[in-house]
Amino acid sequence: MKEHIKIYTGTTILTNRLAFLLDEAKIATLIKDSKESGRLAGFGTTEASCELFIYKSDYEAAQKTINDFRQELGE
Repeated sequence: MKEHIKIYTGTTILTNRLAFLLDEAKIATLIKDSKESGRLAGFGTTEASCELFIYKSDYEAAQKTINDFRQELGE
């Protein structure tokens, strides 16, 4: 069984942008959106509550895409 690791936490828009870039690089992603889950359950969460996960085995292949994304954001 493959294990996931969290690679990014941020707003829904930025998390989806990174997930799109990783998808283009053929790297599977999993998004956990606590804000949306909270909204559906009837309570709120903080703004930067969207997390992006990838398989641990894909981390090396994802490094360039992640670094380019962070550079794009100025981090």
